[in-house]
Amino acid sequence: MTLDPCLNAPVHIQIHAASALVALVLGPVALYGQRRAGLHKTVGYVWVLAMASVSLSAFFIHSFAVIGPFSPLHGFAVVTLVSLWLGIGHARRGDITAHRAVFGNLYRFGLVLAGLANFMPGRTSNQAAFDGADHLGWWVIGAGVFCVILRAVLRQRQIQGGMPHVA
Repeated sequence: MTLDPCLNAPVHIQIHAASALVALVLGPVALYGQRRAGLHKTVGYVWVLAMASVSLSAFFIHSFAVIGPFSPLHGFAVVTLVSLWLGIGHARRGDITAHRAVFGNLYRFGLVLAGLANFMPGRTSNQAAFDGADHLGWWVIGAGVFCVILRAVLRQRQIQGGMPHVA
């Protein structure tokens, strides 16, 4: 592992990666911490700012362009910005169930699942993590997708059969 690819990357990629790391670390604190505590609100707003920064900086990354300078990953950026707006709106209106659903899904799918795409060969995250062994990125992606599917199956079983809650 080497940080050289990240440190030598353009500024917008450094901002994107740093913001994603902040959001990845703070997400569980906001999602699973005590809801009524002031910490939840403070961490939540920092998380929202980090996610907005991830989304906005993504529009300057064109290494995976498919349609002009854009890729399907840019669609995630648009959905993320809309979801942030909706999630905050739900909280302000007092619809905490919808607020939790939007931000929980945004963390799991918009950050974790979309973040796995950064381990595709040739991407900065892959180069930093595997330093030339690009094929290992596919293993990370496969393991991540497996975990997401496993969680969904366990969650569905919990809903159908009354199993203990899976976060």
